[in-house]
Formats: sequence, structure tokens, C-alpha cells
Amino acid sequence: MLTEREFTDAVERYLDMVYRIALNWFRSVSDAEDAAQEVMLRLWKTDTAFGDDGGMRYWLVRVTVNVCRDMARNPWRRRTVSLDSCPEPVFREPAQSALFQAVMDLPSKYRLPLYLHYYEGYSSAEVGELLGVKTSTVLTRLSRGRAKLKAQLEEE
Repeated sequence: MLTEREFTDAVERYLDMVYRIALNWFRSVSDAEDAAQEVMLRLWKTDTAFGDDGGMRYWLVRVTVNVCRDMARNPWRRRTVSLDSCPEPVFREPAQSALFQAVMDLPSKYRLPLYLHYYEGYSSAEVGELLGVKTSTVLTRLSRGRAKLKAQLEEE
């Protein structure tokens, strides 16, 4: 069980990452906030011993993906809110903002692997493990996602 100080430090360090993954999953600010809150609640309640920050980070990403999957199955959550209502920009520079919006417009099966691989820095094998798919599937989704992203950005 985490001490209150360890939990506070973990929230300060990882809440943004958890929120971004959930926002990437749902494309809804309110659903992303709900998912992030649920993940942090699970972190508070867990009795898992984390050896280092990498172990906690990995655990949080995995739990976030699972929470998002569970929430997405709930028929009451099948609503979307425009990203324009996002309280603060996820990327600071205009070029990054356009890129982020283009990534968010991709189908979810391409969007999350691209985000985890390029923004969070996970390897293809780690992304596959986090999402519960084979590494070859992740590589295919990354390739197709990049191709779709390139075509989408060339249109603009």
C-alpha cells in the first residue's frame, strides 16, 4: 500500500499522462477526467509493490487502458464532446496542435498505438503488451496509422 506522500507524488507525476491516454481513447474531456479519477483511485487502493518509477508508470498505463475499455463498454458513455472544449491545449505549439488534432481524427485502433509509441515512448512490444495485441499487430497499426496521418495532413 502506498503512503500518502508516495501517492501524492505519483499523482503529481503521472496524472497528466493518464489523462492524455484517456483523452486519446475517448476524445471526450469529461470521460477522460472520469477515467483518470478511476485510475488514481485504483492506485490509492492497490497493494502492488512498485520496484521503481518505471514499474508504476507501466502499471498506470495498463490500468488506464483497462479502465478505458471498461468504460467504453458502458452504453451510457457513448457520447462525445469536441476537443475544442478542452480546458488547456495538450500540445503547446500550433504545429503540434494540428498534428494532435490529426491524430485524434484517426480511428481508435491507430490512434492509441501511435500515441503510446511516439508520445509516451513505449516500444512496439511494450505497446502490444499494454493493449493486449501481438507486436506484429502493433507494427501494422503504426504503419497504417502513419500512412493515414500522412494522407490526412497532405489533404490539409
